[in-house]
Amino acid sequence: MSDVIQHESSFRSWVIVALLVLLILAKGLYAFSVVSDLGQPTWRYGTVKDVPGGSPYAVYELMPYPQHVKGAKGE
Repeated sequence: MSDVIQHESSFRSWVIVALLVLLILAKGLYAFSVVSDLGQPTWRYGTVKDVPGGSPYAVYELMPYPQHVKGAKGE
């Protein structure tokens, strides 16, 4: 039987690990520079009413026959 000799290269392993770490850091810096906070927006919408009943579109006129099925005065 022949003995199998495995040569391990610790230098190559460290280079691969360092390249992976640099790749992760580069992706993080790229994402930070692209998605970073650009500050306060330049537009101003003013005050928006947040109460649902405060909107003029929230009030509907009542129908005379509010049935949604066909029948007496609901057609």
